[in-house]
Amino acid sequence: MINGIRRWLPWVVAGFVSLALLGTGWCLAAPFFQRPTESVIPLQVVATYPHDPKAFTQGLIVSGDHLLEGTGHYGESTLRETELATGRILRGVTLNEAYFGEGIAQHGNRIYQLTWKERTALIYDAETLAYVDSKRYSGEGWGLTSDGTHLILSDGSATLRFLNPETFDVVRRITVRGLRGNVDKLNELEFVRGEVLANVWYSDRIARIDPEDGRLIGWLDGSQLFPRRFRDREQVLNGIAWDAQKGVLYLTGKNWPKLYAVKLPEL
Repeated sequence: MINGIRRWLPWVVAGFVSLALLGTGWCLAAPFFQRPTESVIPLQVVATYPHDPKAFTQGLIVSGDHLLEGTGHYGESTLRETELATGRILRGVTLNEAYFGEGIAQHGNRIYQLTWKERTALIYDAETLAYVDSKRYSGEGWGLTSDGTHLILSDGSATLRFLNPETFDVVRRITVRGLRGNVDKLNELEFVRGEVLANVWYSDRIARIDPEDGRLIGWLDGSQLFPRRFRDREQVLNGIAWDAQKGVLYLTGKNWPKLYAVKLPEL
C-alpha cells in the first residue's frame, strides 16, 4: 500500500501544481475578458450664474460676457441675448407663434435657429439679430452646432446630419453608436475640441461623439449640477456653450434657475 502511494504521489503533486498554474493564468487573463465600459467624467463647477427659470432652453452660445439663448414652446419661443453675470435680457426676438424654437448655432456672421416640427431654420445677423433669411430642411429640428465648415443638426434620433450652411443640403450623415448600441434622443449640440458634445433628452449625461464616424467616445456627467429631486421631469439638462478662451463650458437646462460654468478636463 505504501509503495502504491509513493508511486502515485508525483502525479498527484503535478496535478495540483498544474491546477494552481492554470488558476493563476486565468486570474492574469481575466481583465482581458471583462466587458469594456465607456468613460464617465464628472464635471467640476467653477461658477454659477442666474438663469431665467421661465426660459425653456433649447440652444446656447457664449460670446465674451454675453450669452445667446434660444427658447421653445409655441407662443413663447425667443432668441435672446443676456448678460452672463446677471442673466438680464439685453435684447431679443420673439418668434411667430406658429414656430416652436429649437437649437441655435453661429456660423460666420449668421445665427441659425431651428424649429421643432416646422422644418424651417430662421437666420439672423449675428451683430444686430435682425432677421435675414430662412432655410428648409426635412424632419424635426432639435439641436444645432457648427464645426467651422458645416452645420450639424440633430433630430432626436441617433443620426447627426452635416449641412451646407448656404443651401442646407445634407453633405453627410453619421449614426452615433456606443458599446450598447445606438445613442438616440440626441438634443442640443456643441462642437468642442474636435468633438461633438450632445445632450441626451431625459439624461443628465452629455455624449462625447467622434464627428468622423459617430463613435461614442464617452460621457460627461452633469447629474450634480441641478439635482433631480429639485426639478420636474421636463426640466432636463439642455444648453451647452463653449468658451474656448477660458476653457469653460456653460451648462443649463429647461426652466433651470441657474447657469453653471464647469472646467472641462483635458479630453
